Amino acid sequence: MKITTFIHNGTEHVGAIDNDSIVPFNLATKLDMNGFLAGGDVLQQQLQEKIGTNRERLAFSDISLQAPVPRPSKYFGVSLNYADHIEETGLERPEYPTFFNKQVSCIIGPGQPIHRPNVSEKLDYEGELGLVIGRRCRHVTRDQARTVIAAYTVCNDVSVRDWQMRSHTWTLGKSFDTHGPIGPWLVTADEIGDPHQLDIKTWVNDEQRQSSNTDQLIFDCYYLVEYLSSVMTLEPGDIIATGTSSGVGVKMKPRGYMHPGDTVRVEIEKIGTLENPVIQEPDDTAFIDPPRPG
Repeated sequence: MKITTFIHNGTEHVGAIDNDSIVPFNLATKLDMNGFLAGGDVLQQQLQEKIGTNRERLAFSDISLQAPVPRPSKYFGVSLNYADHIEETGLERPEYPTFFNKQVSCIIGPGQPIHRPNVSEKLDYEGELGLVIGRRCRHVTRDQARTVIAAYTVCNDVSVRDWQMRSHTWTLGKSFDTHGPIGPWLVTADEIGDPHQLDIKTWVNDEQRQSSNTDQLIFDCYYLVEYLSSVMTLEPGDIIATGTSSGVGVKMKPRGYMHPGDTVRVEIEKIGTLENPVIQEPDDTAFIDPPRPG
């Protein structure tokens, strides 16, 4: 099942994609994606049954797709997790996965613009498979990990390369506003099967930059969940972007950075295509909210 977050009549809802329409879970409730995922098989079954009734449906022209998980409590990336990317960098194969945070304020959805920041021109793409946690969990074994992954999605780990190198944790260069495109929806784990046999490709405009398969992952999805949950409680809606393959712009000669006017497209087998335009950061991004009354 493809599940998504969408805006209808100014209100955010959860629903399923069914051919050329949206089946809302319940337009009368304010349940967000985190809450829907926490409901597990029970809520998923209710939504699946609603698809079968063919009653309440919305046209795509009447809604606006959003990031499928707009407000995860945590969003992690993993560095150097593809064998072909390690070969490209000339670095050694890591003994353990190296995680970094992408601050959740960076998240945007399909079709929403990526800003090239005014402080840097070194704007890069990284097409990645994202896994989404569905059950609150801690100390999950590798064998148990598949039971806590609710769904998979497409991620673009947009990176500002010079700012990335200003911090040993990489967080600054990975967390600029608009630099966390995800979507266009979630595909439930039962429809994916083995997540380690998926073709993944990235284009900038009409030029294909990345072409790989998730069989190149060094630390697979289940190990990543096991490793992280040894340290912290994972929550429904938490996202782990599993790393990128060879072909990133920083390794091209000349550098293949993104520019305003470009369109970046990431496609993953069995999931779909995430596409975002690139624009120069608008002048109105500077603001200070007024104090709240009371």
